[in-house]
Amino acid sequence: MGNNKKKQQRHVPAKETAPNSDKPVTLKDLLGAGTVAKLKEQAEAMKLEEAKQRESKRQEAEAARIAEQKLKEKDFEYLLNNSSMDWKKYN
Repeated sequence: MGNNKKKQQRHVPAKETAPNSDKPVTLKDLLGAGTVAKLKEQAEAMKLEEAKQRESKRQEAEAARIAEQKLKEKDFEYLLNNSSMDWKKYN
């Protein structure tokens, strides 16, 4: 009989252990404040890294576009085909 009482005393519903018994227990409640802060820092670091990668890709694309434009400016056929044929405006 004494063994049965110990088991009953250990069993405590989750609602009674929560700080606010009317709200469900969340992951934030279960994790320590330090862990939550660390996770937020990691999320910010990942966002910054992603932004750096996007900026790097944009700069590479811009450099490639400029290099291509310089090559086209040296190509006489390209310039001839893309110039306006209205020579009167240059008089």
